[in-house]
Amino acid sequence: MNVTETIYLSKKGFKELKKTVTRLEHELQAALLHLRELDKTDGHDERLARVEQISVIETIESELAEKKMILSQAKLFPRKRDAIKVAIGSVVDLLDTSGRIVRYTLVDSIEANPSDGRISIKSPLGKNLVGKQIQDVVEWSSGIRTNRLQLVGIG
Repeated sequence: MNVTETIYLSKKGFKELKKTVTRLEHELQAALLHLRELDKTDGHDERLARVEQISVIETIESELAEKKMILSQAKLFPRKRDAIKVAIGSVVDLLDTSGRIVRYTLVDSIEANPSDGRISIKSPLGKNLVGKQIQDVVEWSSGIRTNRLQLVGIG
């Protein structure tokens, strides 16, 4: 990830990221406490457990540093968007070929979760949606298949 790249998150995404950072900080403190307890012992099994605990701590520290870096680069979606065109943070209603309407929110890739209705602006569908207006047809390919959806609403 580019160090100067701004990451746009929804309020929900910000809250989830802060919650993850807090959880990792607590896990790190508990792991360090456990390591201190292992330092008081000197058996062979305890030395192996100590090495394993150090590995756990390094993993937690790495993940925590990554999440903190993301949090430092993150900004909330722009408040004022042109509701005529799709942009990051837009909620779009799409009509598929069978007449069903699906709703997605366009988010940065860090927050994307298609099963929760949040798609990345860097995904094939997301890239094709950005800048579109109501009634535009969005097409993208996934392998040999071409997908078509009609944009029927922007929120």
